[in-house]
Amino acid sequence: MKTKPIDITKSSGEKVKFSLAKLRASLNRTGADSHTVNRIIDKVNDELYDGISTKEIYNRAFALLKKKKGILASKYKLKKAIYELGPTGFPFERFIGAILQYSGYSVEIDRVLNGHCVTHQIDVLAHKNGEAILIECKFHSEEGLKCNVKVPLYIHSRYNDVKSFWDADPKKDADLTRGWVVTNTRFTEDAIMYGQCANLYLLSWDYPKNDGLKDRIDRLGLYPITVSTLLTGREKQFLLGRNIVLCRELVRDAYYLDHLGVSETRKNHILNEIKMLCQHDVP
Repeated sequence: MKTKPIDITKSSGEKVKFSLAKLRASLNRTGADSHTVNRIIDKVNDELYDGISTKEIYNRAFALLKKKKGILASKYKLKKAIYELGPTGFPFERFIGAILQYSGYSVEIDRVLNGHCVTHQIDVLAHKNGEAILIECKFHSEEGLKCNVKVPLYIHSRYNDVKSFWDADPKKDADLTRGWVVTNTRFTEDAIMYGQCANLYLLSWDYPKNDGLKDRIDRLGLYPITVSTLLTGREKQFLLGRNIVLCRELVRDAYYLDHLGVSETRKNHILNEIKMLCQHDVP
């Protein structure tokens, strides 16, 4: 099948050629079978026109996928769901903490640490095997925004100040070994170069390759509640306001759906969707 040679508009306003391969890859990541993916690609391709936005294309693919199978549509909208963790960024910090926790770390959120010069409010402090890492989160609520080199520069200076005090503390119970910078969008090339040079660990939507946020979320089944296609925007905000960030947390604390006045039938539909996203039974 040939793709129409058209220009599309990215969220930044930049004009680019339509990439059928990128759309196919995003559909494949949901676990949809090849027949479903091909039918959606064919349908979207027939509806393309010059100047169409990437958002319109992916919204159309999402609608077609949701019509076929809701659980696949939830996985497909993962990137948008991360944006919905805003606007404050605090749910994103808890979300990153949860990913680390399920990777074997003990985690503290919003911790105040002493530095050699000043005190610092740290987004996430994680411990594992006698080592500690300091994680700062840079959340963007708008698509197209990138973390430039100023972000790792600033966070590296904070890390060094904390480490100076930490290393001199005779009562420390772990070695502070590394600083992390985490964003829900992407890093510029300069930011990546600086991070590598300064030994900062950078984690973004698709960096490092094959181990970015999207890869970790799919691998661990740690989807945010905002991926749900059955919860309304108001319901998601209610849950986020009560520190229910992960789908598995809602399964554990399902009584919040009763607080929202959700009917028993709809409640069962929501919980079934969420359990399928988690990929296994939630304790």
